Amino acid sequence: MDKVKQSAAEAVGDIGDDASLAVGGFGLSGVPNTLIAALLARGVRGLQVVSNNCGVDGAGLGTLLAAGRIARVTGSYIGENKEFARQYLGGELEVELVPQGTLAERLRAGGCGIPAFFTPAGVGTQVADGGLPRRYAAGGTSRPEAGGGQVAVLSPAKEVRVFGGLEHVLEYGITTDFALVRAAKGDRYGNLVFNKASRNFNPLAAMAGRVTIAEVEELVEPGELDPDAVHLPGVFVQRVVALTPEQAADKQIEKRTVRA
Repeated sequence: MDKVKQSAAEAVGDIGDDASLAVGGFGLSGVPNTLIAALLARGVRGLQVVSNNCGVDGAGLGTLLAAGRIARVTGSYIGENKEFARQYLGGELEVELVPQGTLAERLRAGGCGIPAFFTPAGVGTQVADGGLPRRYAAGGTSRPEAGGGQVAVLSPAKEVRVFGGLEHVLEYGITTDFALVRAAKGDRYGNLVFNKASRNFNPLAAMAGRVTIAEVEELVEPGELDPDAVHLPGVFVQRVVALTPEQAADKQIEKRTVRA
């Protein structure tokens, strides 16, 4: 039952090339930076990442992206990462854009064993009708203002059915080989508690991973967490890494605003 690993390197030691990953976080909040750094050090390539966004330039998943380790991204927002845009428009990266709520539900559904579901989100748009560029041809322009080169892969049309007089589009649940998440507290059994906004996509990503690895800012003994306060039960978590005080305190801010 003791799921604690001695280091982040040990915890990600069996993640290989072409693995699929669900990664928690929203912007730079709740991002498992220590696990991402350990994965970067392993040198694995061809990763297929499912995450709300792909970090920012030089931080979060942006470090893996800049090193050319990510081959495909399923996400809902890419606007804060210039390198992401360059690779996407230049044909180096395949991207599946998903409405944010749909992405959350696809992760939850996968974790609950639900293979597919219908939602009204995206009906009447290219999300349902198909035609969104997933990959541009290699060698095309990577300048965002030029809009990319020739499209090599388009998203397919999806099944649409009517329920209660309204059209709904079919979406599939997501499961991944591994999941990387960050929590404020965790015990040796893998029960996790998240702090405020850093909860975001972390529980959902954890549910979707066949092997889920959690870095925790504070490791506590079994029985110390109030069962009613647990946000994610340990049944969804296979490995736990306790962060050092320095790692736990290292929390970046995307946009800092102060009063004059």
